[in-house]
Amino acid sequence: MHKLKLLYLLLSLLPAFALAAPTNLEPLEEVQPPPKIVDGEALEGEPQVTIRKKGSETIEEYRIHGELYMMKVTPEHGVPYYLHKEDQDGGWVNSGPNPPLSIPKWIIFRF
Repeated sequence: MHKLKLLYLLLSLLPAFALAAPTNLEPLEEVQPPPKIVDGEALEGEPQVTIRKKGSETIEEYRIHGELYMMKVTPEHGVPYYLHKEDQDGGWVNSGPNPPLSIPKWIIFRF
């Protein structure tokens, strides 16, 4: 019986909640368009992706400002894995299912 009274009370208050909607609504700002592509090249900040086949593997190379920083290797039968540079002068590090320990390196001073 109490549940029925509570339900009736809530239903009777429903129109009051609908009338109490905020009146100071403002439209959201416009969404920025995606970055422009000029002559097949992405503009600043967008990586250039080159896809090539090497045997049965597909390799996606990611470059920013012409510098290769990451590769995604997808074997014909297997899980894709990523190779990325640990730092500018370092070799390639595999960041697959069991990546090796990657130690953070920061440049504090440059002479």
